Parts: sequence; structure tokens; C-alpha cells
Amino acid sequence: MPSAEQIHVQLTGAWRMMLGRADGLRMLDLSADGFWTSFFAIVVALPALFAGWVSIANGMAALDPDGPGRLSLILRLAVIDLSSWILPLVALALAARRAGIGDRYVPYVVASNWATAIVVWIMLPPSILRLAMPDAADLSALVSLGLFFLTLVFSWRLTNIAIGKGAAVATGVFAAMVGMSLFVLFGMQDLLGLAG
Repeated sequence: MPSAEQIHVQLTGAWRMMLGRADGLRMLDLSADGFWTSFFAIVVALPALFAGWVSIANGMAALDPDGPGRLSLILRLAVIDLSSWILPLVALALAARRAGIGDRYVPYVVASNWATAIVVWIMLPPSILRLAMPDAADLSALVSLGLFFLTLVFSWRLTNIAIGKGAAVATGVFAAMVGMSLFVLFGMQDLLGLAG
């Protein structure tokens, strides 16, 4: 388990990359231990993820009182989000060498994991809004959409720095990872009976 100071350095490095600052990459631990430790970002993101799961589960339970219980919904949402986080990275591992970015896989995964934790926290306000004001669904959706587009910009910047092979290659990797995340998201929703 990384120390609080190590977590802070990794998050700071990822944040600097999200702002377009290449020096953030030098702050990341790109060793084998650093690679595996970067998945601790899931733990860092859990409180914000949980708030999102609860707010969505509350809304779904209110719409369908005879449907699955809140706990079941929260567990399904957890499986969906964690699958959407991890499975695209596994897919990239299988394709990275053929795509000519095998040497950039570790920097990308380390940066992406820590950045995803930041993104999850950035997306927390709509969840809090849904919990505090369940009737403000339109406002929550609008805030979510705005933050989503902002995080896409941040994520592209991070990808461009982590891949380090120019904007065209970074855009290809970025598009593939977003597409794979959405594929996993919708596929898991369907599999777990939450499509709709």
C-alpha cells in the first residue's frame, strides 16, 4: 500500500499531465511496482464512486420499486464501473505492441489510473446533487455533461503526454480507449440487467 505522500505525488503528476504539463510524467513511478501500485487509485476513487452508485441506485429504485433492491443495484453498478476501468487497460495490453506503443503501455496505465481517480472526484458534484435534490435531475444531467466534456479534454492531454508519439497517435489511443470503455459499460449494463 502506498504512503499518503506517494499517493499525493502520483496524483499531482497525473493532474499536471491533465493540464498539459509534460513534467508531470516524471513525477510518476513507472517501475514494475509503480505499475501495480497505480491500481491503488481505485481505492482512492472508491468514496466518490460509492456516492455515485448510491445516487444512481436511489433513482433507479424510485422509478421501479418492484425492481432489484438498492444493495443489488449498488453492487451491479460497482461491477460495471470497475470493469469499465480495468478491462480497456487489459485490451490495450493485448494491442499495444501491434499498435506500436508497447514501450508506452506502462506510462499510459500508470498515468491513466491516477487520472481516473481524479476524474471520478471531478464527477462527484452531480452525484451529490442527485442525493441532495432528487428532483433536480435535469440540472444534475447538465452538470454531468459539462464535467464529462471537461474531463475528456483533460484525458486527451494526459494521453498525449503519456504516449509521447504525437497528437495523431494519442488521438487514436484516446478514441480507442473511450470507445472500449463505452463498449464495456453498455455491455456490462446489458449483462447485469441495467440497460434501458
